[in-house]
Amino acid sequence: MQIYLVGGAVRDQLLNLPLKDRDWVVVGSTPDELLAQGFQQVGADFPVFLHPQSHEEYALARTERKSGQGYQGFDCRFSPDITLEEDLLRRDLTINAMAQDDNGNIIDPYHGQSDLQQRLLRHVSPAFAEDPLRVLRVARFAARFAPLGFRVADETMTLMRNMVNAGELDHLVAERVWNETQRALGEKQPEVYFQVLRDCGALKVWFAEIDALFGIPQPEKHHPEIDCGIHALLSLKAAAQLSDSMAVRWAALSHDLGKALTPEEEWPRHIAHEARGKKPLKALHQRLKAPRDAAELAVLSSEFHTHVHRAFELKGSTLNKVFNQLDAWRKSERFEQFLLVCEADAKGRTGLENEPYPQAGYMRAALKEALSINAQDMIAQGHQGAAIRTALNEARDKHLQHWKTQQQLSAE
Repeated sequence: MQIYLVGGAVRDQLLNLPLKDRDWVVVGSTPDELLAQGFQQVGADFPVFLHPQSHEEYALARTERKSGQGYQGFDCRFSPDITLEEDLLRRDLTINAMAQDDNGNIIDPYHGQSDLQQRLLRHVSPAFAEDPLRVLRVARFAARFAPLGFRVADETMTLMRNMVNAGELDHLVAERVWNETQRALGEKQPEVYFQVLRDCGALKVWFAEIDALFGIPQPEKHHPEIDCGIHALLSLKAAAQLSDSMAVRWAALSHDLGKALTPEEEWPRHIAHEARGKKPLKALHQRLKAPRDAAELAVLSSEFHTHVHRAFELKGSTLNKVFNQLDAWRKSERFEQFLLVCEADAKGRTGLENEPYPQAGYMRAALKEALSINAQDMIAQGHQGAAIRTALNEARDKHLQHWKTQQQLSAE
């Protein structure tokens, strides 16, 4: 029996990255032998065992053969005569198909180290095409390793396009698609995930409402990048720099879906795109079975983000209505997330990434003023709504004057 460290742990070690999880492959053994040594079997479709002390996963070397459609249609074979090279051959990318023995020697039959040096994400074999989930995994790896300069190899991108064109991604289930997407949203450059999916045609399959934004123009005066799809990716990029929240990042990406429904004769303006965004968001969330917190924040951001952009123009009564509709009184954390989405939208424009966004600070101050009104103040002014409107107007004037003063000091 021989045991090897495999997969991501070997890859990340060679990249000098922190190791998260360690996976092991066991060659020349049987389930009975591992059980006799105290391992606990957890794999249903193929033998995977937990180490009795470390609880790390140990899998018997195996091969896979396509037997159906989708990512589950595989027959797995395991036996003591399956070699390490055969086990590594079934893996997705060359950089994930390396192993390390007890002496620290790297076993690299498919040239993963070379692809690490070239910063390439390349498939191991044509068997890559048998699992459609790998298209999403490659896109996720592209997002993860984009800061290191990695890109998808041309031949792998061609293979991914062929898989999309063959309808392979139609057989995926929503839970697996969202799981990969959620993990990608947590990377430092999540926008790369969606760009890779668009490059291979997969964005149109599972994220049609986002894909529809590309090619839709906006006024260059306000959006130097012009293209609505590019703006969506830039907004996601800005959100990733502002927040680690998956919900914030998702809402920033999807806040403008209504612009894809603007009649062409109205281009490049997009009047009422906020309300138009509800229907495509609902369809997208239902298809992906998106979690409630992300879906709710995305819908609120779509409908009210332009209110925040125009915050200094709004009357106290209008601000009060916005706070009511956002339920800012009770859900302060979500309100803060909403403001981050608005800021990401403002900064998700070419050349305007570092511009200040005072509207967010004003909205925070205005809500604080409104929340500070106590019962005696309401009685004195005769009506809660009137008291809040007065406080909001005062907060607006005070914050706006402060902002103007800061601008003057900066100019000097």
